[in-house]
Amino acid sequence: MDTSVTATDLKVRLKTALAAHGIAVTDKDGGLAGEAEKILAKWWLGSRKVSYRMSCRFDETARTVHFREVVVEKSSGMPPPTLSVEVTTTSGWTRSGSRTDTSPAGGGTVDYGQARNAVEQAVKNAGWTFRLEGGRMP
Repeated sequence: MDTSVTATDLKVRLKTALAAHGIAVTDKDGGLAGEAEKILAKWWLGSRKVSYRMSCRFDETARTVHFREVVVEKSSGMPPPTLSVEVTTTSGWTRSGSRTDTSPAGGGTVDYGQARNAVEQAVKNAGWTFRLEGGRMP
């Protein structure tokens, strides 16, 4: 555990950890915001897209990272027929598990806790406190 890590150093570590999970990260209002399109199914009558979004806000005085995340599904027209398998565990605001969609028009998998766990581990290794803000959009 490193106690001399600044918010700037921690941002770099988190960007690296999130990029390893396929999340495009940008700087936003002194924090970080990221999004990854995990499931995409398109055909001539419509489409379905499932995206993972997250944000981190840094409180350097309290050495705390406030983390928010959400999985958003959007569809347009008549989405293609899809077989979905979802396994989830919910404890308080923490949701873990995965969803896999399979369709002749595409598909994919979203893991609900993978990025959150990577961020939490990087924050704790830096000597900061990780705080999940459930119920709020990133």
